[in-house]
Amino acid sequence: MRRTVRGVLAAMMLTAATACTITTEDPGYVPPAPLPPLEQLEQAALVDPEGYSTGDGVISFITEDRSVACSLTSARGEHVNLPYEQNNFGDSANNKLATVPVAHCELARYPKPGTGDVKDDCAGTNLGYLGGVVLLTPDSSRYGECRSGVTQMEATYGPNGSKAGPVAQLQVLGEGKNLEGNGLRCSAYNGGVACGNVSGGVGFFVSQGRYELLSGPAKSASPAPAEASKTP
Repeated sequence: MRRTVRGVLAAMMLTAATACTITTEDPGYVPPAPLPPLEQLEQAALVDPEGYSTGDGVISFITEDRSVACSLTSARGEHVNLPYEQNNFGDSANNKLATVPVAHCELARYPKPGTGDVKDDCAGTNLGYLGGVVLLTPDSSRYGECRSGVTQMEATYGPNGSKAGPVAQLQVLGEGKNLEGNGLRCSAYNGGVACGNVSGGVGFFVSQGRYELLSGPAKSASPAPAEASKTP
């Protein structure tokens, strides 16, 4: 009886040993290229926006590496409703302006705007049009803005940033995750963030080193330096 039991145990151990799987890395494996921004927004699964709500219909998030912070929100003219930037969105004088859904992102470090993407002469001075901010409406996207100071994102996670404040409290959106608000979508992927109006073919991709503005069926990239520049 003992010999039989020992024989059965030996057979079981042999079977278990031979069933083990050993995996090795394939030196020739090349990971697939990231999807184009609008395809990423269309295909990536949506996550529940409840944990990203910052009130007043605004959905905000920050990327895992704290390089980009974004909000799916609304604008009245140039006044964007943001929970972490002072703005005049709620000013009664702006109630006459149409309320438009927008996606707005800020970067801690960022590329300069390409010459063709400078859309404002900054009150006739042609000075102070800086990168680090990108805005999407249902029918257009724009990189850069006129300002004399830094954004909250740059003040928090840029060079010598405080690492504290309202931006630091935002919920992290994991790599490959997708959020939707007011018909617009944003996804953290490929080292940055893509936002877009998928049905309209309008959107953008932005990261610390580059940005891309997408308009209509044809996708056009805006040239930007390989290294991010700092705000003067």
